[in-house]
Formats: sequence, structure tokens, C-alpha cells
Amino acid sequence: MKTFRWLAVLAALLLVIPTLAPSSADARAGGGTNSGSRGTRTTQPPAPTQTAPSAAPIQRTVTPTQPATTPAATTAQAAPQAGGFMSRHPFLSGLMGGLFGAGLFGMLFGGGFGGGAGIFGLFFQMLLIGGLGYLAVRLFRGGTATAGRPAYAYATASPSVTDVPIARSSVPQTGGSPLLAGGAALGAGTGQLAIAAEDYNDFERLLGAVQTAYSAGDLARLRGLATPEMVGYFSEQLSANASRGVENKIDGVKLEQGDLAEAWREGGIDYATVGMRFSLIDVTRRIADGAIVEGNAQARTEATEVWTFLRSRGGKWIVSAIQQAQRQPAMVGAAS
Repeated sequence: MKTFRWLAVLAALLLVIPTLAPSSADARAGGGTNSGSRGTRTTQPPAPTQTAPSAAPIQRTVTPTQPATTPAATTAQAAPQAGGFMSRHPFLSGLMGGLFGAGLFGMLFGGGFGGGAGIFGLFFQMLLIGGLGYLAVRLFRGGTATAGRPAYAYATASPSVTDVPIARSSVPQTGGSPLLAGGAALGAGTGQLAIAAEDYNDFERLLGAVQTAYSAGDLARLRGLATPEMVGYFSEQLSANASRGVENKIDGVKLEQGDLAEAWREGGIDYATVGMRFSLIDVTRRIADGAIVEGNAQARTEATEVWTFLRSRGGKWIVSAIQQAQRQPAMVGAAS
């Protein structure tokens, strides 16, 4: 009986202790969310990298979704007009039927073409029928050729996109940045986007600057670091914290590893998507007394995310999207 009571007490403690111990906060800027815009690639998954082999799809964006054209719709547009040649040309079919009928009637009753007897009337009738047959063949071939052509529709022109060839070559780094050049090498041609060493340093700097400004609740500072769309999402997170009576505090952001997934250009806007693994102190405190309700102020936590940056031609980089990296499933039953 005593053993049963001790087991009951132990089970109760196991249920209570996790609620008393601070849990992982995951309340950093963009933490746990998948939001923002990647231009025309918003709905496409970023290219895999060593740091982030895959990323969750963007769930919140202001980029309008273009309706996909299904193969059935394309087939319906390109399909030839239903029905045969005669059904598409009722006037011609009626005329030919009338002439054939008149000819047969004349031949049966000896009247010839138009009621005139003799071989000349029959000969003229055959020439007329042959000419109509030739015209019918020409019309039939023209209709078939037109029906076989693909259907074209006028649409709003989308921004031109210039892909950057992916090449796993390193770029000389300045300042010891752990970012790797996943796609910085360029082929021949004009209008291509080059990602230089200073760009990687900007990406690392933005990672820390955004988290610091978010921790301070400084929306004015965030407006100079991210797009208005992303600032709106950050503002929503801060407002939700204030409603709960808590605030998120971040310290010691350090980029551990990162590499470039994609870099491209759309019109006058440059885009770069980067996978980043970083560590930080991430806690949530109660505003009333400063008590920690989530996280651990003595332990660093790690996060792996995919950030997309954009810049106007000749401008500075700002954050335009944040996605959470997805863990790859473990291999089961590998062959020996």
C-alpha cells in the first residue's frame, strides 16, 4: 500500500516539475513562423543547402497567388472545335446537298442541269460540283491547321527573372563570417546577380540587428531592417506579447553556419535566400516582475531558419521573408 502511495506522489511530481521549469522560448523575431515574400518564388521551396536541406512553405504573404493552369484547361483551350467540317460550314453543306440533289433529279428524269437537256448541261454541272469540292478541301485543311495551333491568351507580363548558376565554390570572407558561397559563382552574360563577400557580412549583420531591435521593441529600427510586410508581422508578435503581459529578450546572437540557397533578379530588385543556423539566449519575461516564463537565461539555444533578403538596385539589403528549416527524417533499415 505504501509503495502505491509513493508511486502516486512520484507521478504527481513528474507532472508538476515540467510546468515549473522554464521551457524553450522560441519567441525570437520570426521564431516558429513562415511568413514574408520571395518575389515570384514565394510559393516555391528554396533550393536545398547543407545548412537547411528543406524549409517549411510560406504561410503568410502579401504576394498574390497566381492561379495554376491545369493540363485539362490547356487541353480545352487547344482542342479543335467540336463537330465535323460540314457542321462547322452549314451554308456550304446545304448548297452542295442542293446541287447534288438537283443533279440526281435531272439525271433520273432526263432534265439535266437546270432543266436543259444534253451533254453540255451535265458537263457544266460536273465542273461546278468539282469546283465546290476543291473549295471544300481547301477550307477543311485550313480549319484543321488552325485548330491544331496552340491557343494564346493575353496576360500581364511578369517581372523578368535572371537565375544565378549554383556553384559550390567558396568566396574570400572578411571578418570571419561562417556564411558559405553556395551560389556566388557566375557564368558569362549580362544582368546576372553577383553575391560578394560584403553581402554575406550584411546578411550576418542583419540577423543580429533584427533580433536586437525586436528584443527592444524598436519598430522604428525594424523599419530600416525589413520590408513593411515583415515589420507588420513583427509588430503583431510584439502586440501579442504585450497582451499577455510578457516581453521577449534576446541576447548574444551568433551565426554558427550558413550558406546561400538562391540569388536572382526580378526587374530592379535583387533577391538572396540564405540558410542560417545560429545560437542565442532567448527568454520570455513577465513584464510585471521580470520573472522568466519561457526559456533559460543561462543556456544558449539553437535555431535553423531560411532568410530571404532583397535590395533595390544599388541599395542595401533588408529582410523580406523568414522560413523555418525542416528536419530530415532519419533513415530506417539502411542496407548493410
